[in-house]
Amino acid sequence: MSTFVLVPGAWHGGWVFDPVTPLLERSGHTVHALTLTGLRPDDDAATVASANLDTHANDVTTLLDRIGGTDVTLVGHSYGGLVIAAAADRAGGRVSRVVHLDGYVPSDGNSCWSSTSEAYRQAFVAGATDTGYAVRPPERDGRDHRRRPHPLASLLQTIQLTGEFDKVPRREFVYCSGWDATPFTGLRTRLEADPRWQVHVLPTGHNAMYEDPEGVAKLLDS
Repeated sequence: MSTFVLVPGAWHGGWVFDPVTPLLERSGHTVHALTLTGLRPDDDAATVASANLDTHANDVTTLLDRIGGTDVTLVGHSYGGLVIAAAADRAGGRVSRVVHLDGYVPSDGNSCWSSTSEAYRQAFVAGATDTGYAVRPPERDGRDHRRRPHPLASLLQTIQLTGEFDKVPRREFVYCSGWDATPFTGLRTRLEADPRWQVHVLPTGHNAMYEDPEGVAKLLDS
C-alpha cells in the first residue's frame, strides 16, 4: 500500500480532499492531507504575510520527516503543483511519485504568477488590495466558508529546482477538461509530448475532488 501526501491549491486547506481521503484509506493506503502555513484558521497576520513557496515546501518535507518512509506519493492540486515540485526536489529521494492534479508543473525559475493565465494574475492583484499581503478567495471559484486569503508571497516567489525533481521515478499530470478558464491547456500539450510524463484527463471542473472523488481516487490508486 502507498503513503499519500495531499497538498491543496490556493485558498484551500486539507479539507478540500475530504471526499477522496476515505476512498483511498478504504483501499488500505495511508493519507495525509495538509493545510499549508498561512491557510490555517489560527494563523495570525504575521504568519500569513511571511509564508511563501519555500515555507510551503518545508511544510511538506517536515511532514515527510515525521512520517518516515521512502516511497511517498505527493499529490498537488493547482498551486499545490509548485509546492510538491519544490518539496520533491528537497526530499532526498523519498518521493517515488508526483501527481499534479490540474496543478502547475514548474521549471526552475518559474512561479505561480509566471505560470498562470493573465486572468488569474489580475485576480491575484485585485484580491490583494485588502491587505497587500494576502489574496482573498475569488467568488467565481465557489463560496466554501472554509476558504481563506492566500499568502501573496507564495504566488510570486520563483521556484529553485536543483534537478532532483526530474529524478522522481513516476510523474503524472491530470488535466481537468470541464472548465473554460483553465490555464493548463498549454501545459497539457507540452507534457503529452514528454515521454517522462503520463497525462490523464478527467472531464470535470478544476475541483475534481468534489465533482468526481471516485474518479480521482481510482486514478491515484492505479
